[in-house]
Amino acid sequence: MSNAVTRARPGTGGRTSAVTMLIAAVGVVVTVALFAAGQRAWEYRSPASHLVLETVDACVAVLVSYLVYGRFRRSGSRQDLLLLQGFASLGLANACLALTLAQTEWVALLGLWLPPPLRVLGALLIAAAALLPRRSARSAWRRWLFAPLLGVVLVIVLVVLFQRENLPGSEQVAGGFRPPISSHGHPALLITQVVSLLAFAAAAVAFMVEARKRDDVLMRWLGPACALGALARANYLIFPASGPDWVYSGDVLRTGCYFLLLVGAGREISRYWGAQAEAAVAEDRRRVAREMHDGVLQELGYIRSELAAFASVDEERVGRIVASSDRALDEARQMLVALGRAGDEPLADALERAVEQIAERYGVALALELDASITADTEQRHALVRVAREAVLNAVRHGQAERIRVRLAQEGKSRLLEVTDDGTGFDPARRTSGRQGFGLTSMRERAEALPGVFRLESTPGDGTTVQVRW
Repeated sequence: MSNAVTRARPGTGGRTSAVTMLIAAVGVVVTVALFAAGQRAWEYRSPASHLVLETVDACVAVLVSYLVYGRFRRSGSRQDLLLLQGFASLGLANACLALTLAQTEWVALLGLWLPPPLRVLGALLIAAAALLPRRSARSAWRRWLFAPLLGVVLVIVLVVLFQRENLPGSEQVAGGFRPPISSHGHPALLITQVVSLLAFAAAAVAFMVEARKRDDVLMRWLGPACALGALARANYLIFPASGPDWVYSGDVLRTGCYFLLLVGAGREISRYWGAQAEAAVAEDRRRVAREMHDGVLQELGYIRSELAAFASVDEERVGRIVASSDRALDEARQMLVALGRAGDEPLADALERAVEQIAERYGVALALELDASITADTEQRHALVRVAREAVLNAVRHGQAERIRVRLAQEGKSRLLEVTDDGTGFDPARRTSGRQGFGLTSMRERAEALPGVFRLESTPGDGTTVQVRW
């Protein structure tokens, strides 16, 4: 992802705000209900379930960290750097649960006291990524990405080891059921929960605002995820966990936060590979266009110029060949233009460009009535442009038209493309063979494949009307 700010697509920022506020409202209602019912209304003793939740959270945090690492390698932005370090801190904190299963006392103590400061650090880094201006990070950070995190971990380990005699163990930190917000064991745990709550809440609001400004898939999911993260910390404050054997509402809400992060990561990966595929297709289209310009077009132009030398031998036959060469050149040029255009070009713009080229080449008056609000997918747009071009070319070459009107409109539940000319017209029942007959058949087949309905009206001496309704 580049450093440039990309505008959010219409509606995406509003949907993100709605989802974030909905999640926050539901979480608040659930928390109030649990508070009113008491802690024992929702608690479940299962060491295995607690271990599964922590493992899932750690795996998701590592996955998101790896994803953000790729973003940082491409963008070099400070925001992605802070997100990377924040998610890495959260993943490391969740992974530390395995240390509490160790038989060695000081290792188990590390498993108890390492996660809280790491979670606070992760929450603060994510909040910083949301609140600080988006700027480029120094190039040196590409080499020393995790140096600050490793330094903090080392400091925490040293403090815990030197102060292990003064730090309570798991049985002292939370010794069973307590009334809400009455006692929380060690005050350091209360401080970490409060700081994490404030950091996640600030990040949720900031990411919600950021989603309105930029079309960034991951940012749109960070807001709701941080809202759940803040609610999880609020639940931990009201219902402090009694240890790794119990599962509480805070654990479930925290896992919900990581689930939203997983969804955001999946959407980000999907968009990235979609963009890669589109870039590969665009590059291939440009390559084909270059080859066609330097090969086929040059040869057709040479054939067209050399035919003039044979005009005195058989002028009528040479004229037909010259006309065929002109048509081939026109088709080749149209293919070049189509190859060089973006795949999401609006239908009205594509029709205007296609028919104006023909009108300018043959010097006919052109009236356009194109409704820009009408959309069509790539295949439909291609078919409609080909029908419009064929109708205009037939009007010019076979009908000697001087004025052509092209209309694109919405009529009820259907859409209409109409090409009308003031040419000589013809009798459709006695359709001529050759190029014109094949052209009419091709237009009909393209219209029916939309799926749509093809209609042709023509009277000798009174012009022709071609309609496609889909």
